[in-house]
Amino acid sequence: MRTDRDDARDQAHWDAVDEAAELLQELHYVEALLALRDVIKADPMNPYAYNHLGTALFETEKLEPARDAYRAALRVSPNFLGARVALSNTLRMLGDAKGALAEAKEALRRFPKDADAMHAAGLAHAALGQRQEATRELEGFLDAAPEAEVAIEVRQILEMIGLAGDGEPVEFE
Repeated sequence: MRTDRDDARDQAHWDAVDEAAELLQELHYVEALLALRDVIKADPMNPYAYNHLGTALFETEKLEPARDAYRAALRVSPNFLGARVALSNTLRMLGDAKGALAEAKEALRRFPKDADAMHAAGLAHAALGQRQEATRELEGFLDAAPEAEVAIEVRQILEMIGLAGDGEPVEFE
């Protein structure tokens, strides 16, 4: 059960990454990395700093360090859904579809019916050639009425899944 103290600590963690989050939104990744380094030095228990670090590294195509940053966020805060979904997607992009699926399943175990977790699970299932499971998860994601651009992408992936042979991994990105 969360306490006022937990809420205050969480707010302090958010406040500490505010500048870095703005830098990320402005696509200033190097500056964001430097700011996040300072935040983590000051408070190595700040899960948002590790998550934003993962985002900055991901956006600069440093997938392995991004994976490690997302894992660090989850060590500090195992229920951090955004970090778990980002880790799933990063693992899939690194070619570890089984690891990606495990993280997506853990996200769904902790947050049943979460649309982003269903999306990650669907993509991981597709990468493993598990067509029925991928279709179920991706259709569940579409039921959550995502933004139009993402919905179009998911519908295209569903079409590709329908064309793939049984057990044949679906490649996309």
